[in-house]
Amino acid sequence: MGTIVTIHVVGHDTTAAEITARDAAIERAFDWFRQVEACCSRFDQSSELRRVGARAGIAMPVSEMLFRAVEFACALAAETDGAFDPTVGGRMAALGFDRHYRSGERTALAATADEEVSYRDVEVDAERRTITVSRPLQLDLGAIAKGLAIDLAARELAPLVHYAIDAGGDLYLSGRNAQQEPWSVGIRHPREPGSLVGTIRTTDRAVCTSGDYERATPDGMSHHLLHPATGASAGETASVTVVAPTAMVADGLGTAAFVLGPARGLALLDRAGVDGLIVSADLAQAATAGMRDALSSHS
Repeated sequence: MGTIVTIHVVGHDTTAAEITARDAAIERAFDWFRQVEACCSRFDQSSELRRVGARAGIAMPVSEMLFRAVEFACALAAETDGAFDPTVGGRMAALGFDRHYRSGERTALAATADEEVSYRDVEVDAERRTITVSRPLQLDLGAIAKGLAIDLAARELAPLVHYAIDAGGDLYLSGRNAQQEPWSVGIRHPREPGSLVGTIRTTDRAVCTSGDYERATPDGMSHHLLHPATGASAGETASVTVVAPTAMVADGLGTAAFVLGPARGLALLDRAGVDGLIVSADLAQAATAGMRDALSSHS
């Protein structure tokens, strides 16, 4: 997934059996990241995601993993009237986001940047668990897949109670930290590396951030968070941090709110019943009521 994943477990296992069970759960948790990437990568031509995007007009039976990710992505697209759209893969590739992070291999375009594909070209059938695309396109689940992997890993680690999963700054936090307190999370300042805009304490929640500083185009002029209506980088927002019960929800809503901009993005978070902080391009901050209460600022 192009990121480093760490798992921190708090506890004092004393018997060999407890240690073995803990280590096995951690390994299974890491394996979910490998499984989700193999299923949902748009860079691997053999991935299930790529096969679906290439088979226009065919109701493709898919795994439960892929179906739930695409179903959620399409529902979020409908909720945001396309501000979030999982069919932007072709436009992202055209901007230069077309190389596999490990091999450097370029991915073949299944759709050109000027094709007016949208989430409306994707049909999900829950009863048959199929996905149908009306024309060839590149689905991109970059705003969904990492959160899904975090959630699946968290499910494996649930018996351990006290743990933290960190996938490139996207987090799931369970139980208590080593000081027997709720976990402390720093929210990165989008323009000052090493600085924070604030910290929160939370537990049994995911905390995910989308920022315009995360991935730049090869020419350095744009970033990876595209506005589907224009095909260009969304420009009103610098970063969005969302706190939600699951990482897939937090990750997806963060991307959607980023594209919508501070005012409409905050309204989306309120409608969804989650907390969040939006930092605009001019560094003004807008937060949900719950986030304002939780946030400790850094001046």
